[in-house]
Amino acid sequence: MSDWMPEPGTRPEAAPDPAAPGASAPTPGASAPSHEPAPPAPLGVPRTPTGYAGVDARLERLADADHLPADGHGEVYEDVHRGLRDELTALDARPAPVSDTQ
Repeated sequence: MSDWMPEPGTRPEAAPDPAAPGASAPTPGASAPSHEPAPPAPLGVPRTPTGYAGVDARLERLADADHLPADGHGEVYEDVHRGLRDELTALDARPAPVSDTQ
């Protein structure tokens, strides 16, 4: 902990005084920083094919998130997750018994 205290009547150093001698003036033509979100842009994450058509189709669906704002990614991710879960469930499904009628 520090014992330092500013002298009475001094300003905090957080904001420079624009009227102070030597203070720089705003640059003409400089724009204020934008607080708008950046437009959606692809992340460039490669999707390597697995060789399983159903899984590859689900993974390609991830590309749809590249063109959506961040609040739209959840829907795509949930859809892909659901589809991949369905693909895995299908692998566990037992084939229907073959009837042996002769």
